[in-house]
Amino acid sequence: MPLSTAPTQQEAPARPVTATVNGQAQRLDVPAHTTALDWLRGQGLTGAKEGCAEGECGACSVLVARPDPAGGTRWTAINACLVPAAALDGQEVLTSEGLGTPDAFHPVQYEMAVRGGSQCGYCTPGFVCSMAAEYYRPGRVTAADRAGGDAELGEDGELGEDGELGENGFDLHALSGNLCRCTGYRPIRDAAYALGLPEEGDDLARRRTEPAPAPVSTRYATETGSYARATSLREAIDLLAEHRDAVLVAGSTDWAVEVNLRGARPPFVVGIDRVPELRELRIDADHIELGAALSLSEIEEGLAGRVPLLDQLFPQFASRLIRNAATIGGNLGTGSPIGDTPPVLLALESGVVLASAQGDREVPLSEYFTGYRESVRRPDELIRAVRIPLPLSPVTAFHKIAKRRFDDISSVAVGFALRVEDGIVTTARIGLGGVAATPIRATRTEAALEGRPFSREQVRAAAEVMRSEGTPMDDHRASAAYRSAMLGTALLRLHAEHLNREGNPA
Repeated sequence: MPLSTAPTQQEAPARPVTATVNGQAQRLDVPAHTTALDWLRGQGLTGAKEGCAEGECGACSVLVARPDPAGGTRWTAINACLVPAAALDGQEVLTSEGLGTPDAFHPVQYEMAVRGGSQCGYCTPGFVCSMAAEYYRPGRVTAADRAGGDAELGEDGELGEDGELGENGFDLHALSGNLCRCTGYRPIRDAAYALGLPEEGDDLARRRTEPAPAPVSTRYATETGSYARATSLREAIDLLAEHRDAVLVAGSTDWAVEVNLRGARPPFVVGIDRVPELRELRIDADHIELGAALSLSEIEEGLAGRVPLLDQLFPQFASRLIRNAATIGGNLGTGSPIGDTPPVLLALESGVVLASAQGDREVPLSEYFTGYRESVRRPDELIRAVRIPLPLSPVTAFHKIAKRRFDDISSVAVGFALRVEDGIVTTARIGLGGVAATPIRATRTEAALEGRPFSREQVRAAAEVMRSEGTPMDDHRASAAYRSAMLGTALLRLHAEHLNREGNPA
């Protein structure tokens, strides 16, 4: 059904725009483009610092109170340098200063101090906030609790497949977005693994049992621009219709870089991060629907392993700090040819649900991108959801070629989804990123695989086809020749991994 286009109330609210910071209400009175980091530092809370202004170092990490699926609150670590200050309206924020005092350290601060986790100290408050988010993570249990007192530990007394889950249940990936140039990380890891569970009487632990702040409709205008938070899909569409030059912002992990490093000053920003209709996750008989404003961390938790290909993607997508804010709709909406989700979603044959005043329309992702950072989305539309058809192909892999294991941009990204029956490839879907002006499907390679044996000889032939897919270019991340080589290698690697899983020699 078409949405009503009745005008929405555009008058500024009578209440001031405020956020609760470390338990105290603070009024916002800064230019509209100001980041949460700059605003907090202007309040004298200088623990959070700017290191990179693009979400790669974690020195600006703070905690925000976000809804937990169980109905309570989850303390979530985010990059304050990427959040518009106005987006904190009505929300609760904790900085490192709010965790403890010089006379009464928070357990995280204490362990960092006594184990030598801080040297120059510049990055320490950010580490402390990210560590505190994991300290308070619901469901974090010790090895003894998990295994009835007899947990099998890996090398260095650690749990988990990659050896980065401590005996105390601390997932070290929670710190993957925090960088330190002094310590070598070992004392920071020691501090993380020394933490127990929150004690009785811990106010921040108790806060988790109460509901998170509800989203509020925000109107914030200054001489340099305006920010408006929509609290419904109708309101967001109406705002978009009234302001055709508006920038839609959810996690802001991409757009804020334009603001910080390139001086972008949009006249009108519409925050859609808390719109309920954009935050639904539904699993139906024939498809999975992921709301465009769900963060990647929320999707990962909500799916709980139902889409193995996405489970391979999540740990390689930037860092936990970024995934706590970045949205699946935003990653598609930017139209970047090197985004990590498009190759995977192309392999899954996903569709993009676009919403406007006329209602919804679904576009296959393979037909969504039309050019470099261009798409079929009209100015009056926004991405409402992504649909993944069911059933899923069982042979999947995500290969990301980058200079660092985590927290890096890909040179080449490949998503595979194949169905192999009795040794024959019945369907093949391959998504590629980093080898053309847009994310693309490797259609010629798919045709070279389908209907043929999934054998070493046939895969080698298809790999030669795959080397020629796209129009790779030379840039500072990789040469065109290297990108082409990686395409062919990815298919050979997929075949070897499949043979190993099936128990056959590669």
